Amino acid sequence: MRDQLNIDWSQVPVPADDGAAAHLMGKRVPALELPATDGSTVNLSSLTGLTVVYVYPRTGRPDQPLAEGWSEFPGARGCTPQSCAFRDHYEELRSAGVANLFGLSSQTSDYQREAAERLHLPFPLLSDSEFRLARALELPQLTFRGESYLRRLTMVLVDSIIEKVFYPVFPPHLNAEEVVRWLCSRA
Repeated sequence: MRDQLNIDWSQVPVPADDGAAAHLMGKRVPALELPATDGSTVNLSSLTGLTVVYVYPRTGRPDQPLAEGWSEFPGARGCTPQSCAFRDHYEELRSAGVANLFGLSSQTSDYQREAAERLHLPFPLLSDSEFRLARALELPQLTFRGESYLRRLTMVLVDSIIEKVFYPVFPPHLNAEEVVRWLCSRA
């Protein structure tokens, strides 16, 4: 796991703001059941209060090397550091009024469960493996070696309406801190 956390961000390509998330502000999330790593299903549209959903391409596994070329793809690298940062800032997010926190990728819950347990995440990771939420919200995607992945972004929902979008997110390990700052500034 050390290699996944010790990243020289100056050597990682910075994603550009291509405007692919500009349409999300003010949208209501659709009524969809998403499987979670804790065995539950989550319908983001039924949640009240503040909800933070950070979207990431994919988690890796410490016993498996990254796919060749993954680190050179802008915005692809950093899922583990981002999840660890949200874990480490969990109490600050709760203190800032966040009632619900989720990570979300297109990987299955079975695959993501390993990361949720290994990283000791105090919140579940959601799966959009069928890209239902991605299609409904027109979330930005990337294609790597013929496979589609969600681009990294973070949404702050208030009663199922997207109030704030962080996009692009770079470097990922600072995203949780940025969200906390934004939440505290809106109070």
